[in-house]
Amino acid sequence: MSFPEIVFYAFSTIMVLSAIGVIAARNPVHSALFLVLTFFATSAIWILLEAEFLAIALVLVYVGAVMVLFLFVVMMLDINLASLRDAGNRYLPFGIAIALLLIAQLVMVVGPDHFGLQNFAEPARHAADYSNTRELGGVLYTDYVYAFEIAAVILLVAIVAAISLTMRKRPETRYQTPGKQIQVKKADRLRVIKMAAEPAETKEKE
Repeated sequence: MSFPEIVFYAFSTIMVLSAIGVIAARNPVHSALFLVLTFFATSAIWILLEAEFLAIALVLVYVGAVMVLFLFVVMMLDINLASLRDAGNRYLPFGIAIALLLIAQLVMVVGPDHFGLQNFAEPARHAADYSNTRELGGVLYTDYVYAFEIAAVILLVAIVAAISLTMRKRPETRYQTPGKQIQVKKADRLRVIKMAAEPAETKEKE
């Protein structure tokens, strides 16, 4: 067995075990950390497939941004772990049945009968100076430039819609105007009151 195959099987084992840990862990924080480990193992496998752009994008986008947001939200929420465990035990048989069905479908669709080396030739190795990112950019901005622009416009519309829904004014909500806050002077907010000091005898009587 060659070294790339050893690395592939090692990271594949880590990925499968951590993916099982995502759904088997009782603590939501542990599930999120298992998912981070799954992403790292997947990135390593993509690097073996010479898809370094996808590997780096997975680490930067999902691990560096999305999973940090997930962890922040999970740790800020007051989750009832007891009810979560009860719900997991109640739906465990149904989840196992769905998992077995998905595994059977994956074997039938992407199994060795359809995607084996006897059906497709092994891809040729590229030189050391080969850049997957450059090739992906060249294809993206030539053959799929219209689809890329349409996707960009759809994402822009989604961002504008989300901002519009967030910034809409509600009569029951109080707002602050930063411009007016900056124009406020000390005399408008602060008042100094001069009071005569109390004699020492009064304090002793009290």
